[in-house]
Amino acid sequence: MNTDVALWKVLVNMPENLKIELLHYAEYLLQKHPNIKQNREEKETNHGYGSWKGQIMMSDDFDEPLEDLQEYM
Repeated sequence: MNTDVALWKVLVNMPENLKIELLHYAEYLLQKHPNIKQNREEKETNHGYGSWKGQIMMSDDFDEPLEDLQEYM
């Protein structure tokens, strides 16, 4: 199960006073580990047109018919 979904399910059923306490704890963790928040923001902003350029390589025979499908052609 996705962590965000599991966290949301717990949070929705939590009483208001515990939600406030959880919020304070989350803020504390972000202050304790400032690099984690910064890295996530950098990853989100680096996506865009051409961001994968040079990272995906296709073979020269990519468009050639597959040997396994010769009997169907």
